[in-house]
Amino acid sequence: MATLELSNLHAKVAEDGGEQILDGVDLEVGSGEIHALMGPNGSGKSTTAKVIAGHPAYEVTDGEVNLHLDGDEFEDLEVDEADLHWNLLDLEPNERAALGIFLGFQYPAEIEGVTMVNFLRTALNAKLDERAELFEDEDEDAEADEDDAGYETSPMEGPVDEGEVGVEEFQAILSEKMEQLDMDESFANRYLNAGFSGGEKKQNEVLQAAILEPEIAVLDEIDSGLDIDRLQDVSNGIEALRDEQGTGVLQITHYQRILDYVEPDHVHVMLDGQIVKSGGPELAEKLEDRGYDWVRDEVYEAA
Repeated sequence: MATLELSNLHAKVAEDGGEQILDGVDLEVGSGEIHALMGPNGSGKSTTAKVIAGHPAYEVTDGEVNLHLDGDEFEDLEVDEADLHWNLLDLEPNERAALGIFLGFQYPAEIEGVTMVNFLRTALNAKLDERAELFEDEDEDAEADEDDAGYETSPMEGPVDEGEVGVEEFQAILSEKMEQLDMDESFANRYLNAGFSGGEKKQNEVLQAAILEPEIAVLDEIDSGLDIDRLQDVSNGIEALRDEQGTGVLQITHYQRILDYVEPDHVHVMLDGQIVKSGGPELAEKLEDRGYDWVRDEVYEAA
């Protein structure tokens, strides 16, 4: 169990005279919950996602982003109670990822020459190494695993193993996750997003989250550009993140349609850098029918 808590979060574009975008965001997302963050273009949804992940293009000017962890998740590291509460604004993006923050991109990058399987294993090992360093872990098991490295790998699998999770062990993890997400295993030997359709790229984002098992996954418009079949596949993957590994999901979206497949526990509306209204799934349906003008009228007439 983990909780991501945004309190009075203010942020601007990180340049001289940069535009203020977030103007006091309050939000709490817990493990196993699905939150939908909706709003018109330019309201601050994607900025919120990037600030949580630590994107350098934005500067936090006020407020806090805290992550509260459950000790049961770190039994292997024997973490002290005092180390279960983190101010993410004090951490680098890689450290935030190691603690369990995942950002799914709206426009994933294409990288020729790097296979999916090698990328995913490298990412998993990097996360585990960084997490151990954060907690000053000296677990001898990690060193013992390194002794298993050295068996031959194919060029498609990358260099001889380095890291806590070896090639053979990772292949088993990858097969399990791909089966869980109903993905063809040939997917793993393709170059990262190179030549992928829009839907395949979004499936790949969900696969990354399944491999890395984050506490909180922030998915930035993962439904954009998907046809109905891929939308169903991606939705099933998001539900698997929640149901199989208890990941909390902050789903940023413009539209109701993905919420027809993945029913959110909470829906939030963002206007002008603030969350101005929250409710259940019925709120998303109302937005689909009436747009955002009625929210704006309701909020600003009351002010």
